[in-house]
Amino acid sequence: MFRKELCLIRGGGDLATGVIARLHHAGFPIVVTELAFPLAVRRSVAVGNVVYENPIQIENMRVHLCESEAEAISKSEEGIIAVLVDKGIPKINASIIIDARLAKKNIDTAISDAHIVIGLGPGFVAGLDCHFVIETKRGHFLGRVIKDGKAIDNTGSPEPVEGKGDERVLRSPKHGKILWNVNIGDSIVKNQILGSIEEKTINAPFDGVVRGLIHPSVVTHQNMKIGDVDPRQTENWRFISDKALSIGGGVLEAVFSCLKL
Repeated sequence: MFRKELCLIRGGGDLATGVIARLHHAGFPIVVTELAFPLAVRRSVAVGNVVYENPIQIENMRVHLCESEAEAISKSEEGIIAVLVDKGIPKINASIIIDARLAKKNIDTAISDAHIVIGLGPGFVAGLDCHFVIETKRGHFLGRVIKDGKAIDNTGSPEPVEGKGDERVLRSPKHGKILWNVNIGDSIVKNQILGSIEEKTINAPFDGVVRGLIHPSVVTHQNMKIGDVDPRQTENWRFISDKALSIGGGVLEAVFSCLKL
């Protein structure tokens, strides 16, 4: 039904993947742009991970890394999530562009980029930078479509899970590449050495499950987010999060409000 409405998603992290899943299941062809070294931590549910491991599958979505714009368009028409390494906007004539890079600022998105332009989270002003902004902060307004104004400002702290907030996030102790001793999905215990950068170790803050780890190819800087630990002993790390899918639902609402069904 929507095969002619090509969607370009700028960014392939875990929250962007929730948007991609919603659009994919609704029948939209999708092309995603990513960095040469994606920074996603929840790589098991981030389409950008295809840059490191090609091809991949996330839930029921097939994801392929493409070498050209023509290949990306062709794959998207087959119902495959096509990913391009590109910092800009590829010339693919997308009618819908979604800035899902979550940079907390508008890097280069303009309301004139496409027929429908959507920004996720803080940094965008609906009616100025884009047509719609989608709220990304957990709480009563998560996933809401903003048609005038902006999203709630970034607090810099993750929402607590079973009383664990900032300590859930693993941060780089120094500049360099990480050697991980564990994998995403592993059960861990408090103070376990999860990895290291040269002589600096990264220790588990509490008992739990490794929810995300940045790829070891990334050169990190001090205090950069490099991992995520879940205090719950679940397998939720395998699945796209409720937050990501809620944001994706907001994107669908915004898109459908503009299309003639």
